[in-house]
Amino acid sequence: MKLLGLACAWIAYALLHSALAALPVKAWAERRWPGAVRYYRLSYNVFAVIALLPILWLSYGIDGGWLWRWTGAAAWLANGVALAAVVGFLASARHYDMDAFLGLRQLREAASTADGSEVFALSPFHRYVRHPWYFFGLVLIWTRDMNAATLVSALAITFYFVLGSKIEERKLVASHGDIYRRYMACVPGLVPLPWKFLTAEEARKL
Repeated sequence: MKLLGLACAWIAYALLHSALAALPVKAWAERRWPGAVRYYRLSYNVFAVIALLPILWLSYGIDGGWLWRWTGAAAWLANGVALAAVVGFLASARHYDMDAFLGLRQLREAASTADGSEVFALSPFHRYVRHPWYFFGLVLIWTRDMNAATLVSALAITFYFVLGSKIEERKLVASHGDIYRRYMACVPGLVPLPWKFLTAEEARKL
């Protein structure tokens, strides 16, 4: 029952978090509270963190034996891959507008819309996968030791990444049209594939 409750908590979190990021919800918020729309992104991020805390508490409070653990050379490999994902995450952050991502720019510039417009730009990481942060997150999740609770959490977060990427790409297609559709046809979404990527020249032209 505890595992079922954990799964339901993760699903509720994913659906609510994704719904609040959807364009119709943002448009409704703009109409309902036009003077407070500058706070939308920052409030969204604060809510995301606070709502995550009880789920993590529930997850770590469920006792159970290990389903699998990385040991010996496998542990070194798993931890090395996880460390590389952390480095990749930090390196990729340099190519994002972190002020806008956190909601600080919208607050500082008194944004009039909840969904900020942005130019279409490809970082070096985006040449290989459309959602680098989701990919690095998946690497971190699936290189950890697993008991029943952490496995449920890993599956739920993976589901959320798939769902979230679909919602995000719907917005990107609405913003960038055929350019983003062409990009989607050339680069995989969540997991890089050796045969499917853009060269630096192809990315520049796109």
